[in-house]
Amino acid sequence: MVAPKLKMRLGDLLVHENIITNEQLMLALNHQKSTGRKLGDTLIELGHIGERQLLEFLAQQLDVPFLDISQRPIPSEVAGLLPEVHARRLRALVIEDKGESVVIGMSDPADLSALDQLEQMLAPKRLAFAVVMESQLFEAFDSLYRRTADIESFASQLEDEYDQSSDFDLSATFAEEGGDATVGKLLQSVFEDAVQMRASDIHIEPDEHQLRIRQRIDGVLQENILKENKIASAMILRLKLMAGLDIAEKRLPQDGGFNLKISGHNIDVRMSTMPIQFGESVVMRLLDQSAGLLSLEQTGMPEDIVKRLRHQITRPHGMILVTGPTGSGKTTTLYAALSELNQASKKIITVEDPVEYRLPRVNQVQINNKIGLTFSSVLRTSLRQDPDILMVGEMRDQETVEIGLRGALTGHLVLSTLHTNDAITSALRLLDMGAAGFLVGSSLRSIVAQRLVRRVCDNCAKDYQPDSQEKMWLAHLMGDKADKATFKQGQGCQSCQHTGYKGRIGVFELLEMNDGMMAALKRDDAEAFTVKAKENKGYKPLAVAAFDYAQQGITSVEEVLRLVETIDVSP
Repeated sequence: MVAPKLKMRLGDLLVHENIITNEQLMLALNHQKSTGRKLGDTLIELGHIGERQLLEFLAQQLDVPFLDISQRPIPSEVAGLLPEVHARRLRALVIEDKGESVVIGMSDPADLSALDQLEQMLAPKRLAFAVVMESQLFEAFDSLYRRTADIESFASQLEDEYDQSSDFDLSATFAEEGGDATVGKLLQSVFEDAVQMRASDIHIEPDEHQLRIRQRIDGVLQENILKENKIASAMILRLKLMAGLDIAEKRLPQDGGFNLKISGHNIDVRMSTMPIQFGESVVMRLLDQSAGLLSLEQTGMPEDIVKRLRHQITRPHGMILVTGPTGSGKTTTLYAALSELNQASKKIITVEDPVEYRLPRVNQVQINNKIGLTFSSVLRTSLRQDPDILMVGEMRDQETVEIGLRGALTGHLVLSTLHTNDAITSALRLLDMGAAGFLVGSSLRSIVAQRLVRRVCDNCAKDYQPDSQEKMWLAHLMGDKADKATFKQGQGCQSCQHTGYKGRIGVFELLEMNDGMMAALKRDDAEAFTVKAKENKGYKPLAVAAFDYAQQGITSVEEVLRLVETIDVSP
């Protein structure tokens, strides 16, 4: 190996080539003394040079190629030639195996210490180097160094232990608190993989001849199948112990939860079990407490809706509903609003099942139906606690609805959620649940309806031409406007796990009550309310908001049509 070397120091080279000024270099060097970071990172942080510009310059000076690996297929077995712990520490990735030699991608191939260590680890192979953007390196680490191989290895080991013990006692073997037991290592790998892939849920489902472990990533389930179906009972037993559930009860559903620290993330796990044909199914919702609460802007809410909603939540009384199906981000929006309202001058009480995020200064009550601590009973008591603001996790029944509406009518701001498809039907749902029209019309102030759609991956987005069926739907949805729109579609790359999507964004509609709408509600006139709501100048339906995202290239036509299927888009 001939290690690439710079002829001059990086800073002097950049000044010599007039890429940065000497003053900028001096400023970066002074800043570097306080942070201890590399000069290149410091220059990027201060905005004196872009990451790509710096790395292309570095590659030219070192006479090595600059590679964009975002869409380059890299086999996991090739990346595995360098163990993950060393790859992340040295910021190096094996991107090609040529037999006697390998190509190593690095963000800083001038790091001589790292080069020496790589030469020792990968001997006797010869090393060739390429410059790769650090952000792409870390995305590749998460994608290529998944825990799938560890999960399969621990599953096989656990099945061997199962087969070798004729008097296999699950409760004795796996009730240990330590993580040395194989089942503990297996579950640790499952959780690490889920956190690394930003999964919101983990499903463990035993089948007749196999065990399915599925993860919901960006709203879509991805599956990993293990042939060791006999180990399901051991995994579920350990999870029940962690969640404080009855390990002897397998005939009835159970709910529980526990906390984990995985890869520096504090994760709250909400766990549900259900008896199925071949054992018990377990679903775990993962809540990352270390991620922090989002602001209203960070949810993806458009600026005009943020402004109008802020006005609504600062009113002294009235009810504000956030609606949508399960998993549409309602709780995230409510907590974003609560975090803005959380001031020393405001008494805030929340009634939740379960409490998902812990807020300082806020009195949060966890519902427990087994002892009679229901939404309605807690809400009734909360009104006697002199609150300024009440947050009710969900409007589930007539009693809860009426208490909430009366609270809003008597000087409290009430925030809550409702499982409905859009904003217009939400107000009518309150009437259907038995609430009096005069209560709904007098108390309801605004309704936010929302969905989550997947973002098109920026790395592999290409222009997209809708097919004839999609064009027909878009024309029905948007009329002539659809003909002039341009769209994007992800082609699939390393960064997005070859799905074409990476991350999600909220789609919102905000319906604010006016005199005509309130009058229609007071006389229980659903048809008149619907007409008045659609005539409201500030109202933009969910489907139109999703279409706007699609023509901006944020989401795809596929996602717009998937959202349209769940709502009424009749004119």
